[in-house]
Amino acid sequence: MYKTIGFILPFLLIAASGFSQSLQTVDTVDLDKYAGTWYEIAAFPQRFQKGCHGTTATYSKTSKDYIIVKNKCRKDSLNGKESSIKGKAFIDPGTGNAKLKVQFFWPFKGKYWIIDLAEDYSYAVVGHPDRNYLWILSRTPQMKEGLYQEIVARIAKKDFDVSQLVKTVQAIHN
Repeated sequence: MYKTIGFILPFLLIAASGFSQSLQTVDTVDLDKYAGTWYEIAAFPQRFQKGCHGTTATYSKTSKDYIIVKNKCRKDSLNGKESSIKGKAFIDPGTGNAKLKVQFFWPFKGKYWIIDLAEDYSYAVVGHPDRNYLWILSRTPQMKEGLYQEIVARIAKKDFDVSQLVKTVQAIHN
């Protein structure tokens, strides 16, 4: 388990943050289409993800009032030891499923806002209103550079400091 690695720590910090500048999310998210595995393409570096390679997040709907979230990565290289953590995501009512609160450690919940989403659900961008957390996700381990640059340009218009983005090392699938 991510040795409390910080998939927990950031959510403590996020939950404590009072900063909530206006950040536009997508209008609606179809949770059936959003469910499944996402590959991290790039992110703002966070202590809790230090040394992570091949990072993925898998979302599974439940019959309860939450979604299961499983984050995993390989430590220090794509062949490193797998590390994972499991949590729950709760939908903020009245947000079209675009704002969630993720909980890896009770009772703390962190804001998880879907701020960009491909019509075909091939990519998503998740951020926090304080703009200190950002993840670009894809259904595949690689993303075409042109698409990546378009997404980065849209993120910059949302007042994120895109110079902080670091691409995630992912395995190349042919």
